Amino acid sequence: MLMAFLVVVELGRELTRQFYSGEIAQVWSRMTPRMKAALGSAENLAGFRKQVETQAGLEQAVLDEKVETLQGLQVYRRIARFSKAPGEVEVRWTLDGEGQVAGFFVRPASLEEAPAKHSQAKTKLVLPFASAWTVVWGGRTLAQNYHASTRDQRFAFDFLIARGGTSHHGDGRKPGDFFAFGESILAPAGGTVIEAVDGRPDQAPGERDPLHAMGNYVVIDHGNGEYSFLCHLKRGSVKPKVGDKVQAGDALGLCGNSGNTSEPHLHYHLQDSPRPFDGDGLPAEFSDYFADGKRIGRGMPLRGEVIAPVPDVGAESR
Repeated sequence: MLMAFLVVVELGRELTRQFYSGEIAQVWSRMTPRMKAALGSAENLAGFRKQVETQAGLEQAVLDEKVETLQGLQVYRRIARFSKAPGEVEVRWTLDGEGQVAGFFVRPASLEEAPAKHSQAKTKLVLPFASAWTVVWGGRTLAQNYHASTRDQRFAFDFLIARGGTSHHGDGRKPGDFFAFGESILAPAGGTVIEAVDGRPDQAPGERDPLHAMGNYVVIDHGNGEYSFLCHLKRGSVKPKVGDKVQAGDALGLCGNSGNTSEPHLHYHLQDSPRPFDGDGLPAEFSDYFADGKRIGRGMPLRGEVIAPVPDVGAESR
């Protein structure tokens, strides 16, 4: 049963006040088990509060408040001006029918595309999988690619497998229900592995691990100041070790649901720095693939396309 509009507004205001004032125990007590599992601990929530205060400062004025209904949940959305933030900031609480917190974030209210400091990459890339995948996010604009607002992931991709208009069978409550889960992930180009992280658990769909956003991942140094990041791999599946040499098409691991994910998928991006969340993103253009059935010699996959590598006919005939 949905709560009345004014009840949601008052609850949203009170949760916001408690968060700002550091009453973390009270906020934590109202969170659903899934939210608690995603955050890990009340201490992590307190750390996020400190991060907001450090980066955005203190709330100076409330510009707008709204209540929305989303998939049977109610959302309190607050747009405010903060002392350190250059633009408006959105505070959002998602509440279930019992008034428990099922979602929460603080972020810039209006995102802008990050500067594109690189127009072309040197590395020749091939698709990092051997079958047909759907591009969830990909392209140069925010409409095509929500990653476009961040400097390092300016041209990042999210890929998953969809069949019959859905990405899973059954009720989608387990990672194994998703078609992409357990599929092989391949090196998009040759290079040296400089990071290979394993051991992070695969989250239940809908749960997240924001403290280990990339989950299990591999970083490849292509030797020309360009680095590939392949993230959210399945726990226990990462094959290479730091220092290993790989060639395009070598198996790196399996698609999983580790890290800050909504469901099993592959996150891929190319950047000019080996450090996570640093550097500038590079336009990742892949060679010789199909996009919605059309053969592409070299190009950037776009949101909504179904892409697949062109089969190696020579290899099949040998």
